[in-house]
Amino acid sequence: MFDIGFSELLVIAIVALIVLGPERLPKATRLAGLWVRRARAQWYSVKDELERELAAEELKRSLKDTRDALRDTEQKIRESASETERQFDEMRQAVRDDARALREDVESAVSPDAPANPPPDPLPAPTRDAEESAPAETPADQDREVGTTPDLFPPKEPRDEPRSP
Repeated sequence: MFDIGFSELLVIAIVALIVLGPERLPKATRLAGLWVRRARAQWYSVKDELERELAAEELKRSLKDTRDALRDTEQKIRESASETERQFDEMRQAVRDDARALREDVESAVSPDAPANPPPDPLPAPTRDAEESAPAETPADQDREVGTTPDLFPPKEPRDEPRSP
């Protein structure tokens, strides 16, 4: 910034000594030091304030970019979801059409002059009477369900023989 070397400082000190004299020179140097310290402190304060504002501005810019990226991603996800839903609806309609055509083919093959009634369910739902009349499970059946086998080998009895060293 200022290119002041030792020789320039020496010239300034000699001029100040001649102008101010030896009595007032110490007070003047203290006052000059005070003003230089205040100027530096003010400069650092302004510099820190600028750095904080720049950092805050950079953070705002980063948040804005992130928000925009999230909005774009959300839009893409919504478009993808609607496309998937549309394809699902098309597949569901195609399956319904195929089932209807198959039902009509079966009905026409079975009886060409019979009215178009929906076929009954092939497996009726079990009734309470069927559940009550079912035989009770035996322990062997329960073992088979769990995946175990009946005890073919009983557990070993502990030996009473002393062990040799």
